[in-house]
Amino acid sequence: MRALIQRVSRASVTVDGQEVASIGRGYLVLLGVARDDSETQARWLARKIAGLRLFEDDAGKMNLGLADVQGAALAVSQFTLYGDARRGRRPSFTQAAAPAQALELYNAFCELLTAEGVPVAKGVFQAHMEVALVNDGPVTLWLENEGDAYHSHITP
Repeated sequence: MRALIQRVSRASVTVDGQEVASIGRGYLVLLGVARDDSETQARWLARKIAGLRLFEDDAGKMNLGLADVQGAALAVSQFTLYGDARRGRRPSFTQAAAPAQALELYNAFCELLTAEGVPVAKGVFQAHMEVALVNDGPVTLWLENEGDAYHSHITP
């Protein structure tokens, strides 16, 4: 699984001109599911995101998490995180999970994140969505887990 997390002051998802989900302060989580992923990866990612401290305290240090700032998460399924554009000009999505598997693990991730105490708003799976956000900082974090390997990168 791959997640691109953006610290936001607000974010929303619109489908067919109707806002279907929104949050105030929190994280926009763009979630990609790979063919080999299982609930194990979803559980690790939910715990990791729930525990992240990406909000600044009074000293300006990233010491506060979602619970500390009464934040929420907006989870948006995004298979394009598994796009491979190393060859040619059109990306290949062969590493992305099939829709049925991706939906199951996307829903599992959202439920697991909720179980960690994070309020979760959701995009609409397989819909053409307009995602609006105000990136706070900007702070963007890439999390990835493949089997037992876990990677993260942050750009302040």
